Amino acid sequence: MKVIPIYAEAGISGFESPAAEYKELGLSLDQLIIKHPNATFIGQASGQSMSGIGIFDGDILIVDRALTAKNGDVIVANFNGCFVCKLIDKTQARLLSASPGFAPVAITLEDEFSVEGVVTRSIRLHHKSPELIACLA
Repeated sequence: MKVIPIYAEAGISGFESPAAEYKELGLSLDQLIIKHPNATFIGQASGQSMSGIGIFDGDILIVDRALTAKNGDVIVANFNGCFVCKLIDKTQARLLSASPGFAPVAITLEDEFSVEGVVTRSIRLHHKSPELIACLA
């Protein structure tokens, strides 16, 4: 990935050409955000229950299956046939939302429950492309 630095100083009436100087970053965006490529999947957040920690409706979630969920981690889980993104409370066997107005959900022996992976990153889309929306649908 090439990074093109653009600097603006007070009193300068224009910008240097962005192509005049560029720096080679040496890593791809995938390498920067995905630690275990063969064990990582991408999902899309739905709803407002995780907005208290900065995960909003429509955000992209990078989910790593190679990591073991620790108490307090943000996870994606299969809970009774539904995929949910929540904080895991392992000590009290609960799924927690990160926003007020959403009660904790107890995980009982009768529930179908499996951790699908640990959310390592969330990415906010400021401009949603039709290609990405179609890919995640």
